[in-house]
Amino acid sequence: MSYVIDMRLLGRTNIPVSRLCFGTLTIGPLQANLSVYEGASLVRTAIERGVNFLDTAELYGTYPHIREAIRGMNRSDVVLASRSYDYTYENMKDSVALALEAMDVEYLDLFMLHEQESALTLRGHREALRCLEDARDAGIIRAIGVSTHHVQCVRAAAFMPEIDVIHPLLNYSGIGIADGTVSDMLLAIELAHSQGKGIYSMKAIGGGALLRDVEGALKFAIAQPCVDSIAVGIKTVDELEMDIAIFRGLEPDKALRERTCLDKALIIEPWCVGCGKCVERCTHGALSIVHGRAVVDGARCVLCGYCQAVCPEVCMKVV
Repeated sequence: MSYVIDMRLLGRTNIPVSRLCFGTLTIGPLQANLSVYEGASLVRTAIERGVNFLDTAELYGTYPHIREAIRGMNRSDVVLASRSYDYTYENMKDSVALALEAMDVEYLDLFMLHEQESALTLRGHREALRCLEDARDAGIIRAIGVSTHHVQCVRAAAFMPEIDVIHPLLNYSGIGIADGTVSDMLLAIELAHSQGKGIYSMKAIGGGALLRDVEGALKFAIAQPCVDSIAVGIKTVDELEMDIAIFRGLEPDKALRERTCLDKALIIEPWCVGCGKCVERCTHGALSIVHGRAVVDGARCVLCGYCQAVCPEVCMKVV
């Protein structure tokens, strides 16, 4: 049975996207580590229920899951967004080519600069942006975007004509906003939207920190008139059904609520050697080395799992 999910145009791109965007970070090796078959099955179920927008990144390791999920589908039935940290022309060209090959598609709907901070970091990625502009002109990608946890970046990108879409962090508690308040971020989003930018937000549930109030957290995001779509990390069918119910304005049943409100946490295993690579990687100041091993500040951690990607001892995991 298919469910109806509201659609919006993603800013001036005129790309129609479901208001619920499937964030695939959670199914990959940085979090749930679902097999390709398991992850693809979940993504396909979401598509069958009307979720046409899939969010990924080179870092996430979920290209194989998406490739399997959309195998045999009409390419126009899904909207694919990815991103990378590359800042040179050639490296960005390689990243786009990798995404195309790994997901077995001829074009990407959206490709973004990953985790931008300000006008300064955007200038530092000038060559990567030029590469994406050339790719857009060639029809390899349809739109260019930036993802960010920073109010400054949203404001700067609002006035950059080459950028079509902004993917900002937004939740009602402000968890993860690096340089301002929720009100600051909302004003920056309103500014960017007024300039024709597509907006799809991330971390509506604070990376899992707001799971005890998932309905309130998602309703806050849905209520924002300048947010076209909301990327939500999903790793089980129960979570998918819960999110769909909320986005449709329905009342989830009690049993479903209980099965999906379990808190997530960053686990650091005892064999951590305190090398500090995770501390350097964390952009939220949530990690530090104490008595020779990494410790996490739960008030700052957004449970992204990016620290796990650089851990040489494989001792960190979001569960």
